[in-house]
This record gives sequence, structure tokens and C-alpha cells, in this order.
Amino acid sequence: MRLVIGTLALATLLLAACTPGASQQPAQIPATQRPGVDPFAQNQQLGRGINLGNALEAPQEGTWGVRLHEDYFTVIAAAGFQHVRVPIRWNAHALAAPPYTIDPDFFARIDWVVEQSAKNNLLVILDFHHYEEMFSNHRGHTERFLSLWQQIAEHYADAPDTVLFELLNEPHGGLDALAWNEIVPQAIAVIRASNPTRNLIVGPGNWYKVSQISALSLPADSHLIVSIHYYEPFHFTHQGAGWVNGSAAWLGTAWEGTNTQRSNVEADLGRAARWGKENGHPIYLGEFGAYSRADMPSRARYTAFVARTAESLGMSWAYWEFGAGFGAYNRGTGAWKAELLWALVPAE
Repeated sequence: MRLVIGTLALATLLLAACTPGASQQPAQIPATQRPGVDPFAQNQQLGRGINLGNALEAPQEGTWGVRLHEDYFTVIAAAGFQHVRVPIRWNAHALAAPPYTIDPDFFARIDWVVEQSAKNNLLVILDFHHYEEMFSNHRGHTERFLSLWQQIAEHYADAPDTVLFELLNEPHGGLDALAWNEIVPQAIAVIRASNPTRNLIVGPGNWYKVSQISALSLPADSHLIVSIHYYEPFHFTHQGAGWVNGSAAWLGTAWEGTNTQRSNVEADLGRAARWGKENGHPIYLGEFGAYSRADMPSRARYTAFVARTAESLGMSWAYWEFGAGFGAYNRGTGAWKAELLWALVPAE
């Protein structure tokens, strides 16, 4: 199945998706004949982004309190962001048994996300998120995982190069580094059958931690971007988070931007940057942020320092997240939280 957009709509999508320096592929050129975009160039095009979290990676959109609306894409673009990362729980919308067909209505919903991104000149990352069964029983779900990626890849084979795929968010648990390294080339091969030059995003096992990046093993492929996530110090970024055991005891933890605190961030992100340089892959900081139970001045200081450090190391990034527990945007008032927006996209 290919992206179900009519010829005129697809042409409009392609035109709207063209950002400065981005690949501008005519609709009539098949995916198999596209030269693609250099991943380092596209990583720069990604620039500053934000995660549209707690929506499409919920068991059903809306069950975690967030539904996506057209104006979200408009305000994100107007604020100066260049891309959105969209966490998606594809496995919750597909048959459990072969042929593992993805619900056409859900595909239509993701098509709408792609269209809204293009309409607002935002690159978009379609991130496979919260496939919990893969983490507890990857052997029993690898066939289904690969089938879902085959469907996704074929569906979006004719989408512009401004649509990127992210293989699987934060492998962990039973899907350890060794098992993940075995699955990555299989997933890439499935996608490459219909998308030979689309840039793909992949991160290391054990939650995309920086400390695990050296354990990531990748096949030879000239269109890969490597992602890390950063939530250190965890007692600060996750204080009071209801899903983290014991986090109430961390309430009141501040981030003052001391020399030690800043040096720790620089050392951690610097490690990822060095690995990227040594291994020939651009680095994407796909998630970072501090939960809303932390005090706002600390959140703003931390967010600004992580973002500027990542930029100084040549990384693109996406803040976690738009409008929920970590949110930089108040969906109730329809306004950005000024301190966080300034931290992310400071006035030039």
C-alpha cells in the first residue's frame, strides 16, 4: 500500500515540504530512483524540533489526554522549530496475527500528520514507539515488527525525503543491545526494499542512553542518523514523575548550572559526538527535557544548556515534549510557556 493521497494533493505535499536545502523530488520520480539527501545535511535541516508526545503513542489517541490538532503544527512552525518527531504506537493499530495488517483509518490519521507537517514546512519523523511486547518477547514479535515496517515503508515510499523513519524508540528489557543489533539490519533491509535512500533514525539499546552508543552495531548504509536521548541527572529531570518509583523523594532538586553540572552535560553529549565522528554518522538528540514538577527556572536553565551544547556539537534535537507533562506549550491557554520557549528557540 502506498501513501493514499491523490495526485494533486501529493504534488501540493511535495511543494509544501520543500525547506531550504532539502531534497525537492518531483512526484513522478519513483522512490527507487531518488538520490536521497545526505544524512549530515538532513540532520542540519532537522535543526530544532519538538516531540508531539502523549498522543499517537498512547494505546488510543486521546487516552493520555492529548489529541493532535491542525493549529499545533502552525504554532510549532511559527515559534521557529524546524521539525516534529511523532511517537506512534503502530502495533496497537494492526492485526495480531499474519498478515498483521495496519488499520487503514490509522494510516489515514498518520497521513494527516504528514500533510500538516508539510503544509507548515516542518520535516517529520515517524517514530515507532511503545511496542512493549518487543521489549519483553522480541523473538515472538520480530516477524510482526518487520511486517509492520514493510507496510509503513511501502505506504510512504512516494512521500518526500522530508519524511524520516525511526526504527524503534528506546529498546530495553529483553531487547538488549545484542538482540537489538541483530534486528536492526533486518528492519533496515525491509525498509530499503521500497525506500532505498530515505534517511532512517536508529538509536542504541538500553533506552538510547549515551553510555550505550558504543555498543550499537550498524550495517553499511549511507542514509542513517543515530539518535540518543538525554535525561541526566535523572533525579532532576524526573522528580515527581508518577510512573517512576521513588521519584517523589527527589522533589525540590534544582539545576543551577554549576560548573560541575555543565561539565557533566558537556562530557555526556561530547561522548556521543565523538562516536558519531569516529563512525561516520550524524547525531540526533531525539529527546531531552525536565518534568513539570521541577521548578521552572531550573527547567529553563537546563533545557537551554542542553540545547545549546547539542547545537555546538553539530547535533539536531527534539525537546520532549509539546503539551503534556514536560510540555513547553499550554494547550489550555493556547500559549507557549515563555521560559521554555526562550530556552529552546532564543530570540536572535
